[in-house]
Amino acid sequence: MERIFAVGDIHGCFDKLSILMDRIHADLDEDRLVFVGDYIDRGPNSKEVVDYLIDLKSKTDRVIFLKGNHEEMLERYLEGNDTMMFLDNGGEATVRSYTRQGSKGKTLIPDDHLAFFNALRLYYETPSYIFVHGGLRPHVPLEKQDPWDMLWIRDEFIYSDFDFGKPVVFGHTPFRKPLVLENKIGIDTGAVYGNKLTCVVLPEKRFISV
Repeated sequence: MERIFAVGDIHGCFDKLSILMDRIHADLDEDRLVFVGDYIDRGPNSKEVVDYLIDLKSKTDRVIFLKGNHEEMLERYLEGNDTMMFLDNGGEATVRSYTRQGSKGKTLIPDDHLAFFNALRLYYETPSYIFVHGGLRPHVPLEKQDPWDMLWIRDEFIYSDFDFGKPVVFGHTPFRKPLVLENKIGIDTGAVYGNKLTCVVLPEKRFISV
């Protein structure tokens, strides 16, 4: 059976990402890696995180990258919309990370990084799990979910016992330790807030945190 390694919100914490990836021992020929979004903002090394993920993507087709609400805010910022919303929610750290590397102005984000962001998925489904950044709205079929909910929803999803047909693995809402319920698994454990970066190994529901 294929193992899936799903990694929670990184938020520019490149050091923790590097250590975690050394510890999980995923076989890139047989296992699958899923990243649930929020690679950037708040932490100091957003560009380094995305560099690492792009390099990883070049080595294997068994890696899935989901879109987080912070990637959505970056997209709107680059379009000239909601500038303060992006900057006030950790975007200043992302701008510093890229300008420290020599990017500036309209070329703040290199082309290969723009391509990476543009290719992010809203969700990923397997026969046994649904992976999404924020969550899903109860009583709404997967194919009819609002993209806003997939990126931003919190309480309506987290406190619902609705059966989505298979467990939903998500990030976005930080917990001190992984949230494990019958219908959902939350793997954002607040790496950027001084807590840990977490990976869940499925189907055994084994957690690796650094």
